[in-house]
Amino acid sequence: MKNIDKKYLNKGIDNFGKSMILVIGDIMLDRFIWGNVSRISPEAPVPVVEVEHETNMLGGATNVINNLVSLGSNVMMCGVVGDDPTGKEIISRLKELHVDTTGIAIEQDRPTSVKTRIIAHAQQVVRYDREKKIPLKPKTTKGILDFIHEKKGDLSALIVSDYGKGVISRQLMDGLKNMASDYNVPVTVDPNVKNFPLYKNVTVITPNHTQAGEIAGLEIVNEEDLKKVGKKLLNNKKCKALLITRGKDGMTLFEEEGRVAHIQSIARKVYDVTGAGDTVIATLTLGITGGLDIKSAAYLSNLAAGIVVGEIGTSTVKIDNLKELIDSHL
Repeated sequence: MKNIDKKYLNKGIDNFGKSMILVIGDIMLDRFIWGNVSRISPEAPVPVVEVEHETNMLGGATNVINNLVSLGSNVMMCGVVGDDPTGKEIISRLKELHVDTTGIAIEQDRPTSVKTRIIAHAQQVVRYDREKKIPLKPKTTKGILDFIHEKKGDLSALIVSDYGKGVISRQLMDGLKNMASDYNVPVTVDPNVKNFPLYKNVTVITPNHTQAGEIAGLEIVNEEDLKKVGKKLLNNKKCKALLITRGKDGMTLFEEEGRVAHIQSIARKVYDVTGAGDTVIATLTLGITGGLDIKSAAYLSNLAAGIVVGEIGTSTVKIDNLKELIDSHL
């Protein structure tokens, strides 16, 4: 990618620690069951996984938090958990990361979301989810908006991490739209397809290419299709910029002025895309709050994504990793 300056990028990274980012979204736990397969079940044509160990990791919107903390940012979290051991574990883990959790609500009749992935021989065999996809109670959403209003003077940016589990609603997004306008705070969105109509006047939205095509009602088969989809979504006036992530093909950035920038992936091998979108939205947002233009911030997020897709399971990026990649690619 042309016109990317190494010193400029490093200056932006050095500003990460000055940012206070508030993440709003669907909180969940990622559970990984690791093992090996040596035979097929006699009961059904499925592999038998011999479990070796299990790990729990912050998932969903809290994996965005993981990435922000790993990159040196200060963070607040808004969302909801159930009144259960999983919810307590997530809040405890966030506090260990020095995240402000006072914006997290507890709803008695909602279980905390858990995604369980069974991994064998470095491949995901199956995933099963325990969750309840229901909207938040209006008073819960009002409480989140009141919390954001209370913290408005401290915020550098808002990240909406929408996994479609019920936290993001019209009530919430209308409230965020007014606040962002009043406080002049960037709002970045990692979207959910069904909620796309709810996003209004945000700074940037980061769908993957499958989501982008589904939202636009056009299948992306080639570069021409990609441009049509990008321009159509941008013309909806939902955002000032649109960053479509494309897996092994990198990213494409569409801006209001009609500029289109293709960013090639730096990933040598793609083992697992789990959590890559969380890494992208976190790094992109920190780039913006760190003083970078949107194109440079997108380039930085592409470098970060190239690191995490080379790992199995949800993983994060550190500042040193980013700086090393900048040195090797520029």
